[in-house]
Order: sequence, then structure tokens, then C-alpha cells
Amino acid sequence: MSKSKKTKKNGMDFEMEVPEISKKEYKETLYRLQVELVKLQRHFIQCNDKILVIFEGRDAAGKDGTIKRITEHLSPRETRVVALGKPSDRDNNSWYFQRYVRHLPASQELVLFNRSWYNRAGVERVMGFCTDEEYEEFMTSVPEFEHMLIRSGVKLLKYYLDISKPEQAERLEDRKKNPLTQWKISGLDELALKKWKQYTQARNEMLARTHNLITPWTVVRADDKPLTRLNVIKDMLSRLDYAGKDGSLISPDSRIIMPFDIAYLEKGLLAQ
Repeated sequence: MSKSKKTKKNGMDFEMEVPEISKKEYKETLYRLQVELVKLQRHFIQCNDKILVIFEGRDAAGKDGTIKRITEHLSPRETRVVALGKPSDRDNNSWYFQRYVRHLPASQELVLFNRSWYNRAGVERVMGFCTDEEYEEFMTSVPEFEHMLIRSGVKLLKYYLDISKPEQAERLEDRKKNPLTQWKISGLDELALKKWKQYTQARNEMLARTHNLITPWTVVRADDKPLTRLNVIKDMLSRLDYAGKDGSLISPDSRIIMPFDIAYLEKGLLAQ
């Protein structure tokens, strides 16, 4: 279902169709999509595929929940989630990509990065955890690094989950109150909103400079958690080959998920 909602953008009112989904429809659709994910896993095990999916986005953008729904019913032997912590002294004195390389997928594996080497273009850039020289070296080298992965046979998907400032504020506050999610609280949470503009600028530069035809970015409007999860899974399934694909089920909603375009930045279509 969808409804028409009047939204103000850049000082102008316009009508925008905002999709809605009931809890019943969400659960039924998620179940069917998870069946498709099992089909996908069976296929990439048989075909020795190597699949890497990167999830980036602001704090509380919904990366954890989306990854959980993807992996929930997959074999843990061929599925890995990588969420690295603070780099060690050894990491800081090694080639920047080195600590990520050891986690790349082998044949028959699906690996999901909950944040990735793009930390350098986001948190490290905003918080001053890297030098300008280190940042520029990363931005210059990351496209070629990813192209090397593609040439080696890795199938790479990159998702940026984009949320609005009010939604992030609400989620961060809920995180503090919920005893089941307090493990997510970090010392950087308080700065997420204070440095909103700096994170916006870092996001814009990252997307503009690292998007390309070989390893493109896909942007997700992630204010609605259920729709985010369903559409990311649909997009994944639509872009990967596997036998028995249900084409009628896996078409993502272009109002929720879309290939990145530089025009999104020029027109202010991402969260500002």
C-alpha cells in the first residue's frame, strides 16, 4: 500500500508517494524473500561464487537489522558478518586495507561488512582519526582496490543507508532506553548529531568520488526499517544470479532504493 504525503523540499511543496506496509505483509514478504536467499546460497555454494556486500550509513541507519534479516536463515558455515572494532597499533602501522583483506570471502562464501574500509571516508575523516594525506591516499586507491577484487572473481555490492536527522535522533534516544540495544551505544553517538553537517559533507564526497560503473553505490532511503530491509534484500537478489529465481517477488521499490547518481547531491535529494 502507499499514501500521498505532502513533503517540503528545498522550500517547495510537492506530492510524494510514500509507501506503507502492514506488519502482516512485511512478515509474509520477508519470509518469501528469505526463501529466495536460501536458493541464492545453494547456488553460490554449487558455483563457488564469492560474494561481498558492504553496508555503510550513519549511526543507527539500520545496518544491523538489515544484515540480521539477510543472514537469519542462511548456513553459518558459508555466511560471515564482519564488524571490526577499533584498529590496533599493528593495524595502524600496516597497509590500510590489510586488516580487511583477511575477511574477504573465499569460494562458496557470502560475507557482509557492517561498515568497511569506508570508515576512512566517514568516521575517521570527520573525527580526525586520519591525516589529510591518509584520506587522499584512500580515496585515490579504493576504486582500484575494489576493481582488483572484481577481477579476482568477487561479486561486490555496496549499499549506503541514508536516514534523516530527526530519525537518527529518535533511534539514538531509543537505543539508550532499550536494555536490549544498549550494547550499541558508543562514545561517538553523542557526536553523530552534533557533527551532522560534517558527516553529510563526508558522505557526499565519498559517494561522488568512489562511485563508478564497476563498483557502484546503491542508496537506500532508510527511515522506514521494514521497507529498508525488504528492498535491500530484493535488490541483492535481483543483482545476483541463482537458479529458481522468483522474478515477480524481487523487484525493489525505486522510491526506497536506487543506484547512486551525482544529481542526488546537486539537487539535495539525500538527507541534509
